[in-house]
Amino acid sequence: MSLLTTIRRNPGYATSAFSPLFELQREFDRIFDRGNGNVEAAAYAPALDVQEDEQNVTVTAEVPGVNKDDVQVSYHDGVLTVAGERKREKDGKENGYHIRERVAGRFQRSVYVPVAVDANAVKAAYKDGVLTVTLPKAAEAKPRQISINAN
Repeated sequence: MSLLTTIRRNPGYATSAFSPLFELQREFDRIFDRGNGNVEAAAYAPALDVQEDEQNVTVTAEVPGVNKDDVQVSYHDGVLTVAGERKREKDGKENGYHIRERVAGRFQRSVYVPVAVDANAVKAAYKDGVLTVTLPKAAEAKPRQISINAN
């Protein structure tokens, strides 16, 4: 399943002209995953926070219960992708559940990053079920002070 989220700078103004197509893709993925009986895969997508300051864009994803070795992070052409798999615990009690709401399966979230990023300096850290990806802005994307010459 693929979910693509577009960062919005101002309410109602998408930073990508393709935003409506990404929303349509998400709906198709949701419908077809559930249509194949794979409700779990359609139901799980980690929540993301995207924050920007003068130096970095920081993406934080909640992936509780996922081993860090089961998470992949990639950045290509302005899109950060977090993918992985939450595995179901095999405890031998498959038939004894009264309620089973915790989902397992593959997930993928992609976020369009609207500023130039130094791709070689992207870093990811994982602690207590939270993945934090720091994308340093490229020099041309950082604000700079311009001196004024007096004549």
